[in-house]
Amino acid sequence: MEYSEVQKIAKNAIEHIKNEIRAGMKLTDMRRFCEEKMLALGADSFWYWDVGAFVFSGDETTVSVSGREYVTSDRLITADDIITIDLSPQCGNIWGDYARTIILEDGKSVDDINSIRNAEWRNGLLMEEELHEELLRFATPQTTFEELYFHINQLIIDRGFINLDFLGNLGHSIVKDKNDRIYTEKGNTALLSSVDYFTFEPHISVKGSKYGYKKENIYYFADGRLKEL
Repeated sequence: MEYSEVQKIAKNAIEHIKNEIRAGMKLTDMRRFCEEKMLALGADSFWYWDVGAFVFSGDETTVSVSGREYVTSDRLITADDIITIDLSPQCGNIWGDYARTIILEDGKSVDDINSIRNAEWRNGLLMEEELHEELLRFATPQTTFEELYFHINQLIIDRGFINLDFLGNLGHSIVKDKNDRIYTEKGNTALLSSVDYFTFEPHISVKGSKYGYKKENIYYFADGRLKEL
């Protein structure tokens, strides 16, 4: 199975759960639904500490935690809620890595960011879109992980947001062993093009807010240009 196929498993699982989310649903059930869907779509396991789906809602969306310590809460989804889902399917040691923050209003997920009524949530998701657009504009095969780290973190600050990642980074390389990952962090002078694939997953909030936002894609270079997997 190719990387694009495993990533598609994660994308399809997110689209499936968006249609299944209901007020009153437990986060533990959402995690189970996501993991069962990924296995049904062809995943054989989950690469990040055997956690297939990190699921957070409400003020949990600012939490940044390693898979070694993650425990899914049994809190209930409300009719107007913010939910972040981060998926890590694997098939034959090929990884997918995909996350989205989903907004629920009047008990239904809102696909069009600009139609989200809650201004704070709308602005957070629009900022995620801006960061991914800036990645595609800024990154070249000669860009280092450290250069990307400084550039994006400065943009986050300039727009009035903060980076919530527990290590302060913005993503990592896609490899066969999670211990071999290199990160978009200070001090990493490797070229982005030195790896086959890497994630970009800014986890952001506004200082003092109880809500966080995350959007994660896998990217790669083809013909000298950065593309989403």
